[in-house]
Amino acid sequence: MARKRKQSKLWRPAPTRRYIAKDAAAVSKVMAAVRHRNSHAELLLRSELWRRGLRYRLHHSLLAGRPDLVFGRARVVVFVDGDFWHGRGLIQDGDVAFLATLRTKRREWWLKKLRRNIERDAEVTRRLREQGWRVLRYWESDVKRDVVYVADLVGNIVKKARRSS
Repeated sequence: MARKRKQSKLWRPAPTRRYIAKDAAAVSKVMAAVRHRNSHAELLLRSELWRRGLRYRLHHSLLAGRPDLVFGRARVVVFVDGDFWHGRGLIQDGDVAFLATLRTKRREWWLKKLRRNIERDAEVTRRLREQGWRVLRYWESDVKRDVVYVADLVGNIVKKARRSS
């Protein structure tokens, strides 16, 4: 009788292939193409909210962290955080498990960078809350998995905030 493999509870399982370092110029080109706004998950959420009649501003430059969506009258801001760049694996799985998923020789550098991103997210959230904003943060994979559910959450909070203001 074959044994069942124990299912990994990690956000992202460790790679199975051997790591082969890439040319620095090729890596730089790939990293430069990573979007910081208008990601696929963000566009999905925006189109679903727009379809429901909710109107918002995009990437408001006067607010800390430049939120992806700003519902001004309701004082609600929404961030759609990328799983890797905002440290989902690090937050949910811890350092050791997260480091096992990285395919690079500069693991400590990436760990330091992603920890700083997590700290910055917390600082931005704190500053916005101090200014009276309601801050909503969603992981990109959660938005992609069920955009209707996330849009329901955002829509309910925005409508409730508008009624109370």
